[in-house]
Amino acid sequence: MELRTYTFIDVLQPKLAGFLQTVSQGFLPLERQASLFVEVAPGIAINTVTDVALKRTRVVPGMQIVERAYGLLEIHSSDQGEVRAAGAAILEHLHLSEADRLAPRVLSREIITGIDDHQSAMIDKMRHGDMLAGGQTLYTLEVHPAGYAAIAANEAEKRAHVNLLEMVAFGAVGRLWLGGGEEEIRQAAQAIDDVFAGLSGRAGGASS
Repeated sequence: MELRTYTFIDVLQPKLAGFLQTVSQGFLPLERQASLFVEVAPGIAINTVTDVALKRTRVVPGMQIVERAYGLLEIHSSDQGEVRAAGAAILEHLHLSEADRLAPRVLSREIITGIDDHQSAMIDKMRHGDMLAGGQTLYTLEVHPAGYAAIAANEAEKRAHVNLLEMVAFGAVGRLWLGGGEEEIRQAAQAIDDVFAGLSGRAGGASS
């Protein structure tokens, strides 16, 4: 089994928690809870990962997604220790360590200032989170593996007052859309760069 993403979020920020509440089909996470995102291949093996976490700790699953090639699990708890223990149990079961995960690799990172009203309207039609107004600044990110989009969103919100428009944390690549003032977006972008720089792991190219 390949460990693709393994990332611990210490404190879920309000907008990310609200976004996960909108898109999750499991038990909804709450603001300020701790969270863990685990992504594996083959995808269907995520069922075993979930089984281990739930039987050995008191965490709650928010998402278990099996798609074409990869599987994603999000678990959370108000007790950071429980989330960390769940992660340790998963790694022990897989006979892997955190260092065996793939390191995040940014495939695309764009900042677009003064967004046109027509473009903001199109983005607003596809988003599950906040709205983007014309004239605001848009940040887009594409990262491999996909699960790292979640910690990117959380760290951006920690650093700056930005709007979380959309996030996709499963599949071949992860994607993130943020909106807000130009300076706030630039601060958020730097926060994402900083957190990715601190996530070690194996090198690996994106796959389709």
